[in-house]
Amino acid sequence: MLSSLSTEDLIPVDHPIRRIRVVVDEVLAAMDGEFDAMYASSGRRSVPPETLLKATVLMAMYSMRSERAFCERLNYDMLFKWFLDLAIDERAFDPTTFTKNRKRLLDHDIADVFFATVLDQAKLRRYVSSDHFSVDGTLLQAWASNKSFKPNNHRDDDGDGNGFKGRNAEVDFKGQKRSNATHTSTTDPDAMLFRKSNAAAAELSYMGHLLIENRTALIVDAELTQATGYAERDCATEMLARLPKTKRRRTVAADKNYDTKDFVADVRELGFTPHVAQNTTNRRSAIDGRTTRHAGHAVSQRIRKRVEEPFGWIKTVGAGRKLRYIGQERNRAWFKIEAATYNLIRICTLDTAPA
Repeated sequence: MLSSLSTEDLIPVDHPIRRIRVVVDEVLAAMDGEFDAMYASSGRRSVPPETLLKATVLMAMYSMRSERAFCERLNYDMLFKWFLDLAIDERAFDPTTFTKNRKRLLDHDIADVFFATVLDQAKLRRYVSSDHFSVDGTLLQAWASNKSFKPNNHRDDDGDGNGFKGRNAEVDFKGQKRSNATHTSTTDPDAMLFRKSNAAAAELSYMGHLLIENRTALIVDAELTQATGYAERDCATEMLARLPKTKRRRTVAADKNYDTKDFVADVRELGFTPHVAQNTTNRRSAIDGRTTRHAGHAVSQRIRKRVEEPFGWIKTVGAGRKLRYIGQERNRAWFKIEAATYNLIRICTLDTAPA
């Protein structure tokens, strides 16, 4: 039987995905120069990098845990095919396509360019202010088991000599002293054992950092680092230093983990007023009444909690509570695209908000 039906006819006119696709297409059109530099004009036909980026956006929006699961769903999901400009009868590309092209995307810093171009769309719409910001970090569990955290001089002799290993044996860590100085994960050497509080168990993790602007809660910078006790403050300082310079006095809000003398001094040197929460537990706060007496400090402390919204979205909808890749570089690129996808959704929401 012949049919003239297309995927365009199947997507409701008022579906939110239509607004998101318009912005995504504008972003990808602005990145044509980067894509041209990545691929030769001749050679074997491959999946366009624009399609792979749009596929990654879909994976984030629809909580796809793996590229293989996404390609399987692409065969029968008409909305996915419409978003990627595929015909109804066109077969999905092979999941190994992501693997083959990932290194090329990393070499050209496409994730950073994609995030910056999405942010440019927000700036064109005047959704991004340059006066008040909030910063925070969160732990993201690495794709590695605590059993893989072994001494640096450990030799893995559990195999049978042919490269095959037995069942996943139980391991008892009780009484063993383990630290990042003496142990390394054999699955993901970049992951580090860390916990944010004494009430939580230590896990092999990375640390994600977000800098948002307070007016519309859009992410203006995102970074993923190794999980250390200084990572939050060091990365926050780096992200603030990357912001455009201005003569106006700006503010940055943060929780009590950022209430240290070094961080407060570094932030002030960059031209920001540190509206951090005072940490008076067993020590003296790095800020005093000269900062807290102003009403703006209380406002910043109330609004800074909005940074938890993108973190919550990335961990739940974006399926990022446990990372899916091995290595800091690949996980960092994924985190940047997740942050850009959150901004895409936020931009489309602001586009339809009443004036």
